[in-house]
Amino acid sequence: MTATVRYTKSGHVARVTLDRPEVLNAMNAAMHEELGEVWADVQRDDDVRAVVLTGAGGRAFSVGQDLKELDAGPRAVSSFGSRGKPGAPRLTDRFTLTKPVVARVDGYALGGGFELVLACDLAVASDRSEFALPEPRLGLIAGAGGVFRLARQAPLKPAMGYLLTGRRFSAARAAELGLLNDVVPAAELDECVEGWVADLLRCAPQSVRAVKQAALASLDMPLEAAFGARYPEEERRMHGRDAVEGPRAFVEKRPPVWEGR
Repeated sequence: MTATVRYTKSGHVARVTLDRPEVLNAMNAAMHEELGEVWADVQRDDDVRAVVLTGAGGRAFSVGQDLKELDAGPRAVSSFGSRGKPGAPRLTDRFTLTKPVVARVDGYALGGGFELVLACDLAVASDRSEFALPEPRLGLIAGAGGVFRLARQAPLKPAMGYLLTGRRFSAARAAELGLLNDVVPAAELDECVEGWVADLLRCAPQSVRAVKQAALASLDMPLEAAFGARYPEEERRMHGRDAVEGPRAFVEKRPPVWEGR
């Protein structure tokens, strides 16, 4: 797509590649701006049913914010979220995105790179990958969701250990904490990712979007409140043609043909 992000779409799948391998895919303002355009396009395009997010070069998913640029730039209005920053809202706080995003991690996922992984719905990593939120060692804070998501997605004591110290941990440890769906040898990474993508595409796109919205929107609700809440994607699914097509295809013993409507 541009100098810092590669963006392609084929067969209902969008592929987003962070493309600054010479600096381990560190994210600068240009990359954030381009990613903002990408996520807006993903959200608009009803033909996109799944997204794969990865980093170029085979050494890193992303090592996070480009600190050289951070040192030279103005201070943000807030430590948390992307309001007022390039590319806002970023994936880490684009809470209206209901398309599933799969992180393909090969190598380092540090700082903002790890925060991107935490913001994805599924994550697959090579066994040589490493993770960390090292911001406290730099006088910073993991404000793009790291302090919030890690404490929600992993047990609290190990999450606090990594948040407070900036320690690195392996892909095997990340899987043990429930942060990854699969860990595989690097040679098997693409096959594993494509298996997850194929399974997503087998499902009705409106069902997938409704599930994502309901599951994430209800995380902090009491169970009774979650049952009573409104989920716009579920209302669209209930009245869509795919809700008829699925049961009909099952009765007729044929694969369903999803319209996404």
